[in-house]
Amino acid sequence: MHSFQELIEQFGQRFEHRQFPEQPSRLYDAASHILEIGGKRIRPVLSLMGNELFDTLHDDAFHVGAAVELFHNFTLIHDDIMDKAPIRRGKPTVHMIYGDSAAILAGDVMLINVYEKLNKIRAHYKHKIIAGFNKAAIEVCEGQQLDMDYETMDPEQVRYDDYVRMIGLKTSVLLAASLQLGAVIGGAGEGNQEHIYNFGKNIGIAFQIQDDYLDAFGDPEKFGKQQGGDILVNKKTFLLLKALELCNPAQHNELKTLLASSPDDKVDRVLEIFKSCKADVWAEKEKERFQEKAFESLESIAVLSSRKKPLMELANYLLNRQQ
Repeated sequence: MHSFQELIEQFGQRFEHRQFPEQPSRLYDAASHILEIGGKRIRPVLSLMGNELFDTLHDDAFHVGAAVELFHNFTLIHDDIMDKAPIRRGKPTVHMIYGDSAAILAGDVMLINVYEKLNKIRAHYKHKIIAGFNKAAIEVCEGQQLDMDYETMDPEQVRYDDYVRMIGLKTSVLLAASLQLGAVIGGAGEGNQEHIYNFGKNIGIAFQIQDDYLDAFGDPEKFGKQQGGDILVNKKTFLLLKALELCNPAQHNELKTLLASSPDDKVDRVLEIFKSCKADVWAEKEKERFQEKAFESLESIAVLSSRKKPLMELANYLLNRQQ
């Protein structure tokens, strides 16, 4: 068994080279740009971990990991265009450097290359792998559309359960599918595939709750972002939606006023409301609720407990991080 860090290094050795031809340069330089500025590589390594939970690592898990990483970065390129985002991972976004047209085409060519990677895997489970990947890919697109729909809605029109579903689609299903596809390669049965998928999906939701919490209450120097960045742009987060449920009428009116304006002390005042109505305490408990659901699924997987240790350690790291 390998640790998460060891698997990152193994994946990097295979993936950290130019994935595309040289010409036409504007197209392929745009596609290469987002890969060259790095990333956590969590999703492809989950494919490796899903494989190794059940059997020794196989080359097919690296092909699936590469496909997942290309797909994830394809979505980031297109998301940045839709959000008009100027920065990604501390660097100018693809569309800011190469323009919208080249960025759209770069995303398209990355998506096509996903299937070039998937076509390298063994034939006897290729259909199952591609079907599982396609399901996740469609759901990610559905989640992105829901997220865009919610941006135009008043926060009180967004039900909490609907928001959780959106996060599950946009963020969690690709984590879950990465683990499941690796498990298929490792020879897992249907029951174990379902358990590892549910583990990944619930960890993904807990991860997003932690991310929302750190944006509001984390140390900016550790988290690497401006404190309250989500608050400044009125982003709908777990904290905001729950605060609107929990706060008293006076707090509710103040919060609505702050959402409709941008005073210099907006972040401090919103954070004070979050604390007063205990949305911060709720977020910690809600994260723990999804974490417990994830660990229940992990516990149900029919393999030796020692083989689950790397996944347990990774989950604890992701959900207790300060950055």
